[in-house]
Formats: sequence, C-alpha cells, structure tokens
Amino acid sequence: MREHEHFMQRALALAEHGLGHTSPNPVVGAVIVRQGQILGEGYHRQAGCAHAEVEALAAAGEAARGATLYVTLEPCNHHGRTPPCTNAILDAGIAELFYAMVDPNPHVVGHGRQRLVEAGVKVHEGLCAAEARHLNRFFFHYVTSGRPYVMAKFAASLDGKIATRNGESQWITGPEARQQGHLLRQAVDAILLGAGTAIADNPRLTTRLTQDDVRHPLRIVLDSHGRVPLTAQLFSPELPGRTMVATTAAMPAAHQAALERQQVETMMLPTTPTGQVDLEQLLIALGHRQILSLLVEGGGQVLGSFFDAGLVNEVYTFLAPLIIGGAGAPSPVEGFGPAKLALARQLQNVSIAQVGNDFMIRGVVETTRCSPELLKK
Repeated sequence: MREHEHFMQRALALAEHGLGHTSPNPVVGAVIVRQGQILGEGYHRQAGCAHAEVEALAAAGEAARGATLYVTLEPCNHHGRTPPCTNAILDAGIAELFYAMVDPNPHVVGHGRQRLVEAGVKVHEGLCAAEARHLNRFFFHYVTSGRPYVMAKFAASLDGKIATRNGESQWITGPEARQQGHLLRQAVDAILLGAGTAIADNPRLTTRLTQDDVRHPLRIVLDSHGRVPLTAQLFSPELPGRTMVATTAAMPAAHQAALERQQVETMMLPTTPTGQVDLEQLLIALGHRQILSLLVEGGGQVLGSFFDAGLVNEVYTFLAPLIIGGAGAPSPVEGFGPAKLALARQLQNVSIAQVGNDFMIRGVVETTRCSPELLKK
C-alpha cells in the first residue's frame, strides 16, 4: 500500500501545478506505472485543455497497455469541452486504476467508475482521499453549494493589530509572508476588499510573482455608496486583469457611469437593513459567474461582516513578532461579533508554519459552532 500511496502523492503534486488555472474545472494529476516505474504523467493545465489522464497516456504511449493509472479524481465519462477520459483509458489498455476522490459533479459521479469496471478494469477508490479533497476544496464546495469557497486573509501583530493608531500598516509582516499572500491570490478566482481599505491603502490587488504564468484574479471592491475615488489605482484601465465594484442603488448614477468608462464593471446588489451590500447575495451572484473561490483581504469591518454572516470557510493569518499596542489601533476582524466565547468561530485542521520571521496560521472554520442567528441573541 505504501507504494500505491507514493504514486498517488506524485499525482497530487502534479495536480498542484494547475492551481489557479483550471477554474471552473478541478485540478487533477495522473501517473501511469508498471512494475514500480513511472511510464507517463500529466496534469490538467487549464479549462478546455487535455485532462490529466489524457496527458499521462500520451506520455506513456503504447507502454500504458496493461499498466496501472493513479489519478486524483474519478475519470469523467461524459462529453464536455473534451471527450470522456474513460474512452482514452480503455483505448490505451489500462489494467488497473486507483483514484482518490469521487467527482461530486452530477454529470460525473460514479459514472466513470461504472464504465471502467464493466469494461474489466480493476478499480480502487479512496487512496489519499483527504489530501485530494483539500486540494480541490474550492471545486467541491462550488459544485455542492453553487457559491465560491471563501478564505479570509489578514496580517497582524502579536497583539492583534493591523495598523498603528495613525493607520500605518506597511509593512507589518516581512517579504516572505507577503510572497505567501501573492501565492494565495494566484490560486483564487477573485479577491475582495472594502471601500475603507481601498481609500486608506490605495492598493492594486495584483499578483506580484516572478514566475511567467502570473494570474490576476478578479478584483472586487465593496462600495455601497460610491465612496472610492475614480483616481484609485484599482480603477486604472492599465492595471492587468479586471476590477468590479459590488454596490447598491445608493451609488450615484454619474459615479457608476464614470467607472464603466474606465472599464470597471459594477454589480448592483440588494442591501442589508444597514444599507450595506448583502454578502450572501453577492456570493450567489459570483457563483452564477462560475467564481469558485474568493479571498477576502479586508478591512476589519468587511471581514467582520463575513464572519458574522457565517460565510467564511477558511482562514489564513500571518502573525508578525512585534507589539503595536494602542487602544485605537484597528484589529483585523470587527463587525458585530458574538457576546459569548462559546459562540466564537472555531478553527479545525489548524496548521502553523514559520514564514521568514513571521508565522502563518491556517485553519478551516467550523461552521456548525456559531450560526448568524445565534449572534443576534
């Protein structure tokens, strides 16, 4: 079994190369093996391109006949942008298949396995399933809910401050932590921040990496009343990628027209009782656009609103070994918040890593611990 795990781990490593490039498809890796030797491997590079299995089979050629295929997701058995992978697997003469996870897509689930088993292929399911589920958590969440997977990200000092009392925030963390932040941007479909942060920091929200295939996700600004000036860097037509403003009917029509002249899209959404953008409706609208993942970068009020509404799935916190202090210094998560510790958001599957001089803490939010209804009590 260890040998099988070794080859599936290689398939998972290959799948990671597709992160940020395959949406709205999942990331998938595949390896073809005979007698302990890798004959061919591949991964899904982007939507519309050859699937991982097809890439691996092409690399193996005739040597694939009678070999074993390791793939991180159940092979498809339907016509999409490309032909069914099951056809290619059977044509190549694969004798045995290990796949990590069932594809939750109703067009796929179970159909690939059934077709291959009926054709005489020996099929095994569940090898390295936990790792495969984590790798494709954006896709699984989207397919089952119709909404993007939401990650909250912020950098803070050890005493939980994101800026000094005068608003100075650049830079709390070091270059290595900031690089990790850009890798997160590269992996998601969209990034979001609030109007207050857009005004105070005037960011670009681009992905700044040295690699050749840098990807700039959709930038989303929450601006219910049109407060962010047209001169903001986010609204520059020369910025790579696209920017969208999620707003309400309270935005002046002249401001909306000016944004669209600068090639900035506006999305009109319902409001909450306090006049802010309804975040749940925003996620529904983004799901309709096949946005599988959303990185919320702040500020504190926006992050607090997402947590209050129970819409955060995962948290990335970067902690710097410094103390800022100050009763008036802002904190990363504001909003309404629970009145009792028993209702606080609990993280599961927590990991801690040192990044330069800073620490990265990641965890999945336990959504059953504190519902938005309990916060109101």
